Amino acid sequence: MKKVKIGILLFSIGLLSLTFAFKEDLFLVSKNLDVFASLYKEININYVEETNPTDLMRIGIDAMLEGLDPYTEYIPESEIEDYKLKYVSTQYGGIGAGTLFIEGKLFVNEVSEGNPANKQGVKPGDQIVKINGIDTKGKDRNQISQLLRGPKGSSLSLVIIRDGAVLNKTIVREEIKQPNVSYSGILDNQIGYIRLDKFLENSGQEVANALENINKEKPKGIILDLRNNGGGILQEAVKIVNLFVDKNILVVTQKGRNPEKTIAYKTVNQPVSPQVPLIVLVNGSSASASEIVAGALQDLDRAIIIGQRSYGKGLVQQTFNLPYNSLVKVTVAKYYTPSGRCIQALDYAHKNQNGQAEKFADSVMKAYNTKTGRTVYNGNGVYPDVFIVPIKYSPITISLISKNLLFDYANSYKKANKEIANVKTFQLSDADYTQFVNSLADKDYSYTSRTERLLSDLRTEAENENKLAAVKGDLEELKSKMLSAKKTDLITHKTEIRRVLETQIISRYYFEKGKIEQAFQYDKEILQAKTLLNNQQQMLAILKGDGLYKTIGTPVKSFTLEN
Repeated sequence: MKKVKIGILLFSIGLLSLTFAFKEDLFLVSKNLDVFASLYKEININYVEETNPTDLMRIGIDAMLEGLDPYTEYIPESEIEDYKLKYVSTQYGGIGAGTLFIEGKLFVNEVSEGNPANKQGVKPGDQIVKINGIDTKGKDRNQISQLLRGPKGSSLSLVIIRDGAVLNKTIVREEIKQPNVSYSGILDNQIGYIRLDKFLENSGQEVANALENINKEKPKGIILDLRNNGGGILQEAVKIVNLFVDKNILVVTQKGRNPEKTIAYKTVNQPVSPQVPLIVLVNGSSASASEIVAGALQDLDRAIIIGQRSYGKGLVQQTFNLPYNSLVKVTVAKYYTPSGRCIQALDYAHKNQNGQAEKFADSVMKAYNTKTGRTVYNGNGVYPDVFIVPIKYSPITISLISKNLLFDYANSYKKANKEIANVKTFQLSDADYTQFVNSLADKDYSYTSRTERLLSDLRTEAENENKLAAVKGDLEELKSKMLSAKKTDLITHKTEIRRVLETQIISRYYFEKGKIEQAFQYDKEILQAKTLLNNQQQMLAILKGDGLYKTIGTPVKSFTLEN
């Protein structure tokens, strides 16, 4: 009884201390607000030059938030709709067309199947000259977005140029839906596949619907693709984990400085697929809610993770209303997977002298155990059970993409070829690729390779050390060899350039769905996932710990696909 009373006393003292701490915080907030308001007033009244109060306040807000983390941000009323589309909703009023600028001119980059732009015959490669009578020249990305979007049912007029001809299009805006699940279905060998692009409203239900359809085919395994998924709503991540694990299982815990922000999230429903073998794909752009799903399923030994180390965002944000219909999104907590680890990679609380957040050192990482005793680590994202060497594009490929030369050729290819072969097996022939290379004869796709940059740095160092005369001949010879090698880069990197070009071309015929299906034939992560799902013995070995990285970054088994 005495121990209970002591415990109650200590708890009460803790609460009292917390109350005093918050009162002190509130006093400091109030004090500094008074100082800031007075300073802001005096500057706007007395500064020698005329000031813009709105701009001055925004500069002050941005500077204050810059000292925290990039996820804590102010959203003024003018940016609310863009914020909702990015972080909350998957619907907006528009025409279903993507655009890009090339040398200051606005072009249609892609068109969504079945949406207004597609119905009215707008095509990739069309140059948009005017939107509702407003010249697009000189406009930026946000201004173009505002012109194209509008209420459902409202009309939009476009003046476009196609092959030198001026065309006028009148398009009625519709509610454009961007699903969270961009693709789902059965791959070869009875393997289910779900590609989840974001965790916005209804994403849990979309995955559930896809899963139920796949289960009708009695799959031997399921691949959940979270690559390039930057995350979204935490609760949707919990719902998705619940599809694969039993009821009343801890999925994630968020812990904040404010006790009200400390919440444990458990599954609340019976699972849809509790037994089917599961593989989750991640990469360096899989973040936030994606990492909650991947980390929880890994900790619970419910799935094998394939790909590359995830981004490492272990922070939770919440929005709060501000005056005049504005918002602030604040990082209120860190989240922890079922094993107790936080996968946050960057330390925003201790920035370097340049004000930059750095990664937590390996030396401060701690080991945690999954449900069956496998070792996993906190910090720096979710490390996959099976690591796949990522694709790294060569400088020439990056140059061809950034200078829109692949975009141009895809448009001309569509004009010359009304139809193409089966989408899932489509490949450019050698003759097609030769034609593409020939089309670049008068185009500028120059670039500086990493070797050339190193040579330039070496020359600078030699000059600084007064040794240039001794090595100048060697440097010139190396430079000459580099220029000679660059002339053959279109052939040397033919395979990767052709694959990227095929993606551009396939979208002209089969839209987003076609791009996904055509890329399956090259996808190393999916290939490895299918291999594992057809080898239950190897899957069990990994789940027992034989495929995990027991020392950070050092594989102890050879479950790594190199080529």
